[in-house]
Amino acid sequence: MTLLSRGASGGPTRAASVASALKLCLLGGLPLLLAAPASAHHLMDLTGLTPGPLTGVLSGLAHPVLGPDHLLFLLAIGLVGIVHPFRWVLALLGCGLVGNAFGLALPGLSFIEPLVALSVALTGLVLARRLPAAVLMPAFLLHGYALSGAVLGWEPTSIGFYLVGLLISQSLLLAVALTAVRRWRERASSGALSVTAGLLMGIGLAFTWSAVIP
Repeated sequence: MTLLSRGASGGPTRAASVASALKLCLLGGLPLLLAAPASAHHLMDLTGLTPGPLTGVLSGLAHPVLGPDHLLFLLAIGLVGIVHPFRWVLALLGCGLVGNAFGLALPGLSFIEPLVALSVALTGLVLARRLPAAVLMPAFLLHGYALSGAVLGWEPTSIGFYLVGLLISQSLLLAVALTAVRRWRERASSGALSVTAGLLMGIGLAFTWSAVIP
């Protein structure tokens, strides 16, 4: 089934489509409100805890949720017409781990955060069928690189526990994206999907702007 294959006859009613689009607008605006405190993307920034095995796991679990660009990107993956979800999850998580490794070995690349923010707009372009879904794989690598920056200077054991928590958190979010979010996409009208694609592109560009010009 193609991404925008549901026509007017097979899709929901006009009223349902409008209501769905309004809900998406509200959900799409929430990450913009959360984006203001950019320094609060990491659990340690919020709690002041010191690195250790337990705090490492907790930080890894929380980090993708506290970063609105990471969270929205992960959830939006459920919208882009992935054909083989299990293979995609493994491939994306593998790209994320490679990105983590690069981030720990070669930290400090200043252009990563704007590219991570731009990846949200990329999901909108994929949803609109302007780009292939394969672009999500290098985008996921960029997210992995960015997420590794929070643990630079930690002891290796704490970093290992952080990566375990990060892997669990991203796996759970991808599972939600490829179940609940994907089910919505399959029921949505082509108009609702177009609105969603536009929202993702707009939010992604706003994230990018805020990353380039704090």
